[in-house]
Amino acid sequence: MAQRVATEYVNASLTLTEAEMPRLISLCEVQQLRLQVFVLDNGNQEVVLEEDAGGESIRLTFERSNRQYRCTLTCRVVQPKLTNTLRKLVSSFKGDAVVNRIYPSYTMVYHYIKGNVVRIVESKDALLRTVFEQSDTLVKLQSQFNLCSVEEEINRLRGSVNELLDIRNVTKEPELISDIDQRLKYHSRLLFALEA
Repeated sequence: MAQRVATEYVNASLTLTEAEMPRLISLCEVQQLRLQVFVLDNGNQEVVLEEDAGGESIRLTFERSNRQYRCTLTCRVVQPKLTNTLRKLVSSFKGDAVVNRIYPSYTMVYHYIKGNVVRIVESKDALLRTVFEQSDTLVKLQSQFNLCSVEEEINRLRGSVNELLDIRNVTKEPELISDIDQRLKYHSRLLFALEA
């Protein structure tokens, strides 16, 4: 397997509530990184994460607005612990990001929306190939179900029409024939609408 050269976060954004900030700090501490937190005069917070081994660091600036903290970040990371921490932050706090995982001969581009990977594209020699794309399975299943329920309704209506026609063929009473004709007319309109 190819060794990753670097990871680029392009316009990654996280929005946290005041209550989630301690959880973010705790998650960063668990990753065994050197951690510094600065609270600025205007209520903003700055979190500096540093990898002990390589001396690499990243600075996350959280701007406070309406009891929420928002961080927008663009950076290039080489050290695995920092890369892993950023991935966990984007995933855990439902962030949006475009992440370029750079290998010697190609780049894998991950698109995150609300913390989930929705698309992965391989970029090699200016050619793009979609490796994964999330489809909205729930919407597809619902539309499939709706199609099935329409088909079932059509079959049920056809059965009712057949029964009404059988009754009409043996009935001699004009009032009953008129009633059956009205019901057949209604069923035929409904069938026409469902089959369209």
